[in-house]
Amino acid sequence: MEVPLSGVRAHISSHLPSWRALLALGLLAAASVSCSKSSQDPAERRRLSLKPCRLEGLATQAQCGTYEVFEDRAARTGRKIPLRVVVVPALAAQPQPDPLVLLAGGPGQAASRSTQVLMAVERIRRKRDIVLVDQRGTGDSNPLNCKTDSPEEGLSARLEEGKAAEEVRKCREGWDADVRHYTTPVAMDDLDEVREALGYEKLNLWGVSYGTRAALVYMRQHPERVRTAILDGVAPMGLYLPLFAPRDAQQALDRLLANCEADAACTQAYPNLRPRTEALLTTLETTPARTQVAHPRTGVLEEVVLSRRAFLAQLFAQLYSPEMSSLVPLMLDRATQGDWSPFVALSVGLSENLGRTVSHGLYFAVVCAEDAPFYDEAALVRESQGTWFGPTMGREVLSVCADWPRGSLPQGYREPVVSSVPTLLLSGELDPVTPPAWAEEAKRTLSNSLHVVVPGVGHNTIGADCARTLMLDLLTQGSVEGLSSACGTNLTRPPFFTSFAGPVP
Repeated sequence: MEVPLSGVRAHISSHLPSWRALLALGLLAAASVSCSKSSQDPAERRRLSLKPCRLEGLATQAQCGTYEVFEDRAARTGRKIPLRVVVVPALAAQPQPDPLVLLAGGPGQAASRSTQVLMAVERIRRKRDIVLVDQRGTGDSNPLNCKTDSPEEGLSARLEEGKAAEEVRKCREGWDADVRHYTTPVAMDDLDEVREALGYEKLNLWGVSYGTRAALVYMRQHPERVRTAILDGVAPMGLYLPLFAPRDAQQALDRLLANCEADAACTQAYPNLRPRTEALLTTLETTPARTQVAHPRTGVLEEVVLSRRAFLAQLFAQLYSPEMSSLVPLMLDRATQGDWSPFVALSVGLSENLGRTVSHGLYFAVVCAEDAPFYDEAALVRESQGTWFGPTMGREVLSVCADWPRGSLPQGYREPVVSSVPTLLLSGELDPVTPPAWAEEAKRTLSNSLHVVVPGVGHNTIGADCARTLMLDLLTQGSVEGLSSACGTNLTRPPFFTSFAGPVP
């Protein structure tokens, strides 16, 4: 509490002989300031007990706890489920009161296991806590996990797309969960309850990929609790998974092949790559490839059978990262010549990592309630027309969702989110799943937003230093005003590998 100067003078004038009165006045003022500070300290309001813990891949000690919520939030009775909560404390002695909250992708990824991205926000953590809450159904929050392969399985089984969907049907019977209650709106109410238990008045949201949908939903359901939002790889409410994936992935692949054709070294190393690949796809449609390949980890020769569907599913995943896609021309060239070793080497690592980090059950709990009801076979065919990838991904989702217990959604759930929260939209120029056009769609109803496209970058931009600087600037000033719309103007696609030794020097 600030004491008016006139009041201080009157007090001093009437008590000149008493130094004790002056001291008392000073102590009262100090106590008032102290009270004001403590009321802003989230730790003073915290109701959730946290204990020191270590996260895999993160050197810094964190604080971990468990918060229980009703599985059926509407009924507020019955089974409760645990939510894993992690706070990575700010380095400052007096941190800012509003943390940065990571909303992970997928759907199905666990925030507490996304520690690699945390190393990119060290500058933010100097003054702000970083909060990670495993969304219900992921990580250690009553996970809807489904082991879709095992080390004993051969390479063909690991690479064949569609197998995970079949296994999830079997796994569902063993879950101690009502999958109808594992939707994004329910999870965002969970997050707000955790926010209150941690003592935070407001949050800075950081959504990545599907996490951008989660952030938008939180912004709509709890607008007064959001200070700023960062949406990286934007999936607005008009993007239905995976309806538009074939079209968006084909655009990224066409750009990659065009870049190779425009690069003298790439086109010399891989002449006529597009028509040769199209011929390979035509062959795979009727006759799967059969070959022997050394397992990338064991070196043991295995017979591999690859269908067109499996080949394209793995190619789709390889487009996410420009660093990985720099190997795609080499891989396509070798595959058209009957050498599948590069393809298998790229694909096995991706499939194993995905199996470890994504809850397949949560993926379908979200998509079967929030996406699949909004499209049909005709839409799948229309949106995949003229693409290599076709409607296969969408058909598999519709097949699983046909008998999936579907959660209910709030009325108007798929309408665009309208918000005036300061929002930074980040897009990778080469993104095969959430290209910049989707951020532009979201921006139309986010009145206080800035969209920045980072060149030479794929799905998610956190690897670009300029993107991290923009994030820090937004959080520091709490506004998009004055933020630069140019980011990484000197960045380009990584050079293509023209041999196993790498790019031409």
